[in-house]
Amino acid sequence: MKQHGTLTVVGVEGCGIYGAGLARHLDRKGIAVVEVPRPDRRLRRNSGKSDPIDAEAAARAVLAGTATVQPKLGDGPIEAIRALRVARIGAVKAKTAATNALKALVITAPEPLRSQLAGLTTIQLVNPCARFRSELSAPYDPTQATKTAMRSIAVRARHLIDETRALKRQLDTLTQHTAPATTSVFAIGPETAAALLVTIGDNPDRLRSEAAFAHLCGVAPIPASLGKTDRHRSTAHR
Repeated sequence: MKQHGTLTVVGVEGCGIYGAGLARHLDRKGIAVVEVPRPDRRLRRNSGKSDPIDAEAAARAVLAGTATVQPKLGDGPIEAIRALRVARIGAVKAKTAATNALKALVITAPEPLRSQLAGLTTIQLVNPCARFRSELSAPYDPTQATKTAMRSIAVRARHLIDETRALKRQLDTLTQHTAPATTSVFAIGPETAAALLVTIGDNPDRLRSEAAFAHLCGVAPIPASLGKTDRHRSTAHR
């Protein structure tokens, strides 16, 4: 790029996903990076789509001043927190799906299996179901098939419960070490603090005011008045 003239700033689309590697590389080289939003679909329909067209659109967005957002660098402890949150959120969703499936099997299980397991909490249900044995001698028996299914789901759920707890411990420790002042505030636990940190990123200086942070979170007031009605809406409202 430097062969085409003096390089002052580079516009990169998708700095949080596919453009993350390029944005970090440019930052390490001391080149200013601006995150460019995805091209407007109406304009794209008129001008077409290709890599050169998208590159020109990104450059024009930076030159016009419509793209001014400094991307997250993703090269510090907050990026580590983000990665752990991704793993934990996925584990929690999978655990919930597994325990819900297990409870559904209990409701429809044949007697006396249903009566044996009815009324148990999730933790109380997982351990006995994980100890069921798979009886291959009666593969067509509904009770045995249900036990086999319950055992499979319970073993999975137990693993996910352990995984979720381990990730939470690691995430809590890292969050409290990274932002001790934030986690010490009343009603802000490690999970809430981690969400705030991930939103801000490893370079908080890119947010120059409280209003900028409010806009990023989708809670900045936007005028939405009509006639004699004077009202505002949040930026997250559609």
